[in-house]
Amino acid sequence: MNNKKGNVLAIAIMFFLFAMISFVTGLQNPMGIIAKAQFGATNFMSQLGNAANFIAYAFLGLPAGFLLKGKGYKFTALAAVSVGFVGVGISYLSGVLGSFPVYLLGAFVSGFSMCMLNTVVNPLLNTLGGGGNKGNQLIQLGGSMNSLAATIVPVLAGYLIGEVTEKTQVADVNLALFIAMAIFALAFVIILFSEIPEPELEAAAAAGEQEKESTMSLIKGALSHKNLVFGIIAIFLYVGIEVGIPNFVNLYMTGALAEGGLGIATAVAGSLVGAYWFLMLCGRLIGGAIGAKVSSKTMMTVVSAAAIIFLLVGMFMPKTLTVNVLETQLPVALLFFVLCGLCTSVMWGAIFNLAVEGLGKYTSIASGLFMVMVCGGGILPLLQGAVADAAGFINSYWVLIAALAYILWFALVGSKPKNA
Repeated sequence: MNNKKGNVLAIAIMFFLFAMISFVTGLQNPMGIIAKAQFGATNFMSQLGNAANFIAYAFLGLPAGFLLKGKGYKFTALAAVSVGFVGVGISYLSGVLGSFPVYLLGAFVSGFSMCMLNTVVNPLLNTLGGGGNKGNQLIQLGGSMNSLAATIVPVLAGYLIGEVTEKTQVADVNLALFIAMAIFALAFVIILFSEIPEPELEAAAAAGEQEKESTMSLIKGALSHKNLVFGIIAIFLYVGIEVGIPNFVNLYMTGALAEGGLGIATAVAGSLVGAYWFLMLCGRLIGGAIGAKVSSKTMMTVVSAAAIIFLLVGMFMPKTLTVNVLETQLPVALLFFVLCGLCTSVMWGAIFNLAVEGLGKYTSIASGLFMVMVCGGGILPLLQGAVADAAGFINSYWVLIAALAYILWFALVGSKPKNA
């Protein structure tokens, strides 16, 4: 009974941390709009904060995996929220100092925190769910908290920023930064006084020995599983897709007419971007409800194909066809980009579940490898930004269609375990 109660508490804490990942990461989207206004950044440069946040995963992904393996879930989680508090604090200072480099540093340090939190949350939820479809189900339910936070951030930031002018600055979103710092502080206290299951440390103690394999041996063993190799590439692309779709909807809507944008108020754009994340919330709740009955492979096949269709419709639908949203005439095509939130909602959990199938003792190092590849959330939007500067916002979505095509292939072919 005590074990069950401990598991319930651990699951609740992991859900809470899942929300924090999205809240802090989501701040980089409106901060990109601020960067264009305050620092005169191009579409490419506006994604540098987002890139700094995600590229941190490339530096800390593997070390976070080894920290988790050596020190356990609780220690890693406490370290993560501490670093997150510092990172958001630096972002606040960038507004005080009016410094673009300091802003990038804050995004980078925050990325370290998000990397460590992801390293803790995903494998522990998968383990607490017993792996397989039920493990995926628990990740999907946890992901719904992630989406709830992501829904709130762009709406909150949009109303804090208001109309984008030459006076728009980082200080406009101080309230959101203070909220993030307060939540990190609260999370530290809650985790510090909570019991977190340590299945891997307990298993090592029961066996009478700690893991003695070298780093390279662990990596080599993990990468001998082709489903993991193809899966970490899929994660790299997926995170770029998840971030790129709403980021460039936001930039497209708030961009000046002379730059190919729609010149729409930030509050309206933030609400539409919030709708994308809200649909991710809905999708994850649905995924959590059916996750024990529907295989990850089936989920991935359906949603990746649907996302390709939605993007193509959004790209080619006439922009003269409009609908009234919040007393503003918007192209109906934008709604199809937003609908992609239903598709991206279940991809992370499904890819993780398929990629670690049959890995056994290599699951922890696989989680670290996954975290390295999350840097795709910074790299793919940079590529998309470069295409947007050269060929326009809409054409930049070809980058994401190509990425979705690979994920569809992974679902159909590349996810088969080597021993299956």
